[in-house]
Amino acid sequence: MKTVFTNGCFDLLHPGHIDLLERAKGLGDRLIVGLNSDASVRSIKGFGRPFMLQDDRASMLRALRCVDEVILFDEPTPARLIEELRPDVLVKGGDWSVEQIVGADIVLRNNGSVLSLPLLPLHSTTALVERICDSHREMAAPVGADLTPRDGVLFGLAESIQIQQRLMVDCGEAIQKACDVLAASLYRGGKALLFGNSGCASIARHITDELVWRFRKQERELPAIALMSMGDTLTLTDHDPDSERIFARQVEALGNPGDCAVAFSISGLSANMLAGIISARQRGCQTIGLTGAKGKKLASLCDAPIMVPSDCAARIQEAQLTIGHLFCQAAATSYHEGHKL
Repeated sequence: MKTVFTNGCFDLLHPGHIDLLERAKGLGDRLIVGLNSDASVRSIKGFGRPFMLQDDRASMLRALRCVDEVILFDEPTPARLIEELRPDVLVKGGDWSVEQIVGADIVLRNNGSVLSLPLLPLHSTTALVERICDSHREMAAPVGADLTPRDGVLFGLAESIQIQQRLMVDCGEAIQKACDVLAASLYRGGKALLFGNSGCASIARHITDELVWRFRKQERELPAIALMSMGDTLTLTDHDPDSERIFARQVEALGNPGDCAVAFSISGLSANMLAGIISARQRGCQTIGLTGAKGKKLASLCDAPIMVPSDCAARIQEAQLTIGHLFCQAAATSYHEGHKL
């Protein structure tokens, strides 16, 4: 039998999901759906998700005629599950290019096929949630109420404080996991490869400096490289049509199994960031992704994603800097106390 595999959160099942699953089943004899567990959904969608618990989501999928089996997985990505199942066909929706699909290398290596199927227009979980929230806000708002926050210099400070407070509640577990992943990698002899675009590039450089030049009182310098600091290498992109692989190629040259790649991004959509993380995974590196509330694409590719609960670029970057300092503290503590995590 020809086995087809696809995966997703399927949190609020809608016609777009059903259309994709029916077309996926048509590519083989048996369709297996990998379903993100509740913990996995939280790690890549952020606090407040999932809306529906994993057993309910699994029951709805199993009720579909096109679905033959549903398997839950706890990791942010289905890489382990795909390695175990070795499907003949791997399918994702059209918002993922073949190069970005987790597990594509595994399936292709086993002479299988990987497909990115066009999505049904005007159907998405994000749009559905936004319509529900908009409707709720309209019903809850008193007539004539002014819901627009007042502008002013100090409003930005108040907003930043609020986001930092939400980090503790919404992202505490994700931050702790990412700190453990990075600290363990460095303690066991790996190095950190940090990268980002624009303002996030500055954050990546700063955290790299803190790791290399001793954050607080660690007993030794920690091996870290900011990929944006390699100026001569970056200038080559002017002559290379494949400039979206600017970070990926550096990871392929410098990354080794056991290293840790750390990506700083606001949107989580930049092609060069995604390519860098995909290359890191293929090199056997651990992967950490810091992004904003809508950065699920980058988050879903990482072993330890952190989604700052904000859509404002300034607030996201402020939070990323704070988290970066926590990374340094965790790594420093690991060395200073002289024990493995």
